[in-house]
Amino acid sequence: MRKTTKTPGEKIVKDIKRATRKHYSSEEKIRIVLDGLRGEDSIAELCRREGISQGIYYKWSKDFMEAGKRRLAGDTARAATTDEVKDLRKEARDLKEVVAEQTLELRLLKKSMFDGGGDPE
Repeated sequence: MRKTTKTPGEKIVKDIKRATRKHYSSEEKIRIVLDGLRGEDSIAELCRREGISQGIYYKWSKDFMEAGKRRLAGDTARAATTDEVKDLRKEARDLKEVVAEQTLELRLLKKSMFDGGGDPE
């Protein structure tokens, strides 16, 4: 019979590794990739110094180059920030409200013109 569940010790070690894993900001990733492109140290030395695997470095490098290529090709699209999305939703709501008010006002004007106030001819 094969054991498929982890022992409590293995689970604790995995949880500790996950909790203590360093998360790199975009700026840190760019700095590391640029250090690698400068070529002052080998990629292996750079990765040892930064505490990352070479596979991670090459993934960041590829992502960096692809983003640069898209930008140079004219792709300026970017993801909107949360605040921008909230502002755009509020603006859309306000505009819908203005359109609704204008529509109601136009209907009332037409009704008063043709029902009680004026001769359509």
